[in-house]
Amino acid sequence: MTSVVSSPSRTIRIGSRKSQLALIQTYWVQEQLQKSFPDITFEVHTMATHGDKILDVALAKIGDKGLFTKELELGMINQEIDFAVHSLKDLPTRLPEGLVLAAITERENPADALVVHEKHKDKQIDTLPEGAVIGTSSLRRLAQLRHRYPHFTFKDVRGNLNTRMAKLDAGEYDALILAVAGLQRLGMGDRIHQVLPKEVSLHAVGQGALGIECRAEDTELISLLKAIEHPETRDRCLAERAFLRELEGGCQVPIGVNTEINGNNLTLTGIVASVDGQKVVKDTISGETKDAEQLGTQLAKQMRGQGAQEILDQIFAEIQRGS
Repeated sequence: MTSVVSSPSRTIRIGSRKSQLALIQTYWVQEQLQKSFPDITFEVHTMATHGDKILDVALAKIGDKGLFTKELELGMINQEIDFAVHSLKDLPTRLPEGLVLAAITERENPADALVVHEKHKDKQIDTLPEGAVIGTSSLRRLAQLRHRYPHFTFKDVRGNLNTRMAKLDAGEYDALILAVAGLQRLGMGDRIHQVLPKEVSLHAVGQGALGIECRAEDTELISLLKAIEHPETRDRCLAERAFLRELEGGCQVPIGVNTEINGNNLTLTGIVASVDGQKVVKDTISGETKDAEQLGTQLAKQMRGQGAQEILDQIFAEIQRGS
């Protein structure tokens, strides 16, 4: 067993993607841990992931559930780093053998945001003109928006946030749909034109939260990482991840969620939509927070019986064909 708490001279190596957002998130985790454990040294080590290297292909067409995590996970398995910081929405619900999700940090606003070109500054999503070009790289957002706004034109957009904003401001798009959390963390909260209500777009599983992954054998490190875990966010995200896991969906499948906690009661809403927006299955379940994962699994089973499985089977078949 690796010693952490009892060996204050140990240097703990944190793995991170090289992107600006990933580093902001990782340095925040480093800072919180350094405050809690001043006698331990925390070092950040960066790696480029497969998803970072492929910028000219829509994410859904790559067909890989671990686009932004595999290299970091290999680093942990090979003892090159001790734990990794992920945007939880990018972390697959089934982890490699020997690795565990050790902690989930307090969530930023998990909603999606509308960011508009300057010429539409007086518009909301409901009042954008017919044919407006909306940029998104997310099948989840695409499916839900196509269902509600079939009169828009949707166009894939890749690259880091600065690249996407530059394309928007140059007039390639009328609007972008982005995560509120990412914009806020990058200091671009002023570009949020409208926070989309859950009736328009249910967010991605784990969106807005950070997931910290480490080796299962490193029990003292796991105990240390619990110092920055946020219990309410953990319960909400465990319910969401169980829902996604039961449906066997990856982060690039049009599955959306919303969770709310009131006292000891957790309410989870889920949606599965076809990419063309024509078919939608949506349902809600409530129960005690202690049963968070069971609630997620149960909701997925309910929705599978309501037609969600047929939608997903068609999407998986299309992805395999590369369409």
